[in-house]
Amino acid sequence: MINNLLKENITKNAPFSKTELEEFCKYFYFKNIKKTEFLLEQGEICKFEGFVLEGCFRIFTIDKKGNENTLYFAAKDWWLMDIDSFMNQSTSNLNIQALTDSKILLINRADKLSLYESIPAVEKLFRVMSQKALVAWQRRLIRNNSQTAKERYVYFINNYPNIASKINDKQIASYLGISHEFLSKIKRRN
Repeated sequence: MINNLLKENITKNAPFSKTELEEFCKYFYFKNIKKTEFLLEQGEICKFEGFVLEGCFRIFTIDKKGNENTLYFAAKDWWLMDIDSFMNQSTSNLNIQALTDSKILLINRADKLSLYESIPAVEKLFRVMSQKALVAWQRRLIRNNSQTAKERYVYFINNYPNIASKINDKQIASYLGISHEFLSKIKRRN
């Protein structure tokens, strides 16, 4: 049985009839992910789009020097994937790792693409979600270019308390684009 959280998320983003919603949800499969387990690793091809039911994930890259750079976190009621790898079926530059024991629903690429044809509301759903994601990325870029590290930290803690409570300072610093030591200084001054 598909979790009601997924159905609520879908219907708040696009209009689905009850029949369409039931049909669409049949294509998702459930997966338990243990803390520190990878859902996707750099070099693999992303063959899924995921919806988080419980837990928290970190989506990040590792550069040539071994530094981790966090793009975003995905907690309960968030979607996750590597869109470039998923859409182009190219090797991923991203890692998706569970930060806590997590539960996730996944849909594979072939099913998602065929559902675009059979249920037009699916295409609208993912278009709306893509637009919202693009707005969020744009706002984050603006914050990164116009706010101090302290302001970005305060914004993150205030706007994502459920994620901030599940991650460590090193991961927060990676997301903010600052060193762990600099984050410690910011926290001491607060």
